[in-house]
Amino acid sequence: MGIDLEAFFEHTKNTELEQFHPQLRQALQQHFEQKSHGRSGEWDTALNSMPKLDTASFSFNDPSVTILKPDTLKLDQWSYAQQLKAFMPWRKGPWNLLGVEIETEWHSDWKWQRIIPHISSLEGRQVLDIGTGNGYYLYRMLGAGASLALGIDPTRIFLYQFHAAQRLLPPNAAYLLPLRSEHLPAFGHFDTVFCLGVLYHRRSPIDHIQELMSYLRPGGELVLETLVVPGDIDTIMVPPGRYAKMSNVWFLPSTKALENMLRKLGLKDVHTVDINQTTTKEQRATDWMTFHSLADFLDPNNSSLSAEGHPAPLRATIVATKV
Repeated sequence: MGIDLEAFFEHTKNTELEQFHPQLRQALQQHFEQKSHGRSGEWDTALNSMPKLDTASFSFNDPSVTILKPDTLKLDQWSYAQQLKAFMPWRKGPWNLLGVEIETEWHSDWKWQRIIPHISSLEGRQVLDIGTGNGYYLYRMLGAGASLALGIDPTRIFLYQFHAAQRLLPPNAAYLLPLRSEHLPAFGHFDTVFCLGVLYHRRSPIDHIQELMSYLRPGGELVLETLVVPGDIDTIMVPPGRYAKMSNVWFLPSTKALENMLRKLGLKDVHTVDINQTTTKEQRATDWMTFHSLADFLDPNNSSLSAEGHPAPLRATIVATKV
């Protein structure tokens, strides 16, 4: 038995989002259901062998997304940890699932704490998170009061990580659809759209920002986090080859250039709320993500430079409002 995505459609039935169900179902059939992955059977087996609960206590407001083990549940934590490791690499987190601490590659909680003071309250808001990864931020959004947290990410292993947590929780308003942003309809509905760490992977940043705007209702808020470079309003770097050993980095503007672009596209109240140099404490290899990480992507003799000699990863968060 594979992952069932029907819960999202049930939750949004008889809402404004129901009109988009046919388009979303068609996209899922074309881009998810009809495409196989060599490890899907292995992952299905691992997921279906995991505990399934509906009464666990949980917290979405700790640094970790925490789901506590009920006293009545008999669990071999070592064996459960091995089941969870079937879904490695774990990149966004941290998580604490039934007492198993998952030390992810990213301290995503640090990014969340940098962003949350600067955006509109999520209380009662319907939120869309583009490039959500394994859904860590979806739970943080629910913890901040969101009435719906819909994540979009095409990577299958992240979908399994998300459902490993969902199996332990009572029905909730977090959902992950395994799609790309370009597969989505122009909802024109969401109160807040997050796009964290995606823009620099897009060949056409202007088209991508317009996509993000199309998901927002008038007056809705865009929260955009991306790699930037130092410079003025005219500074945009297009790496000629790799950037920090990534081949799919296309576009690194200065914050002033990016703000200018957002205003030109018609957004208002555009302002940079955070600029942060990524460190090897925030992004690093762990027992749950054993591949190369930031330390391997930097110049070994000068951590202010990438391995290729470009400025080292600097991330900025910009908030703007749709007119």
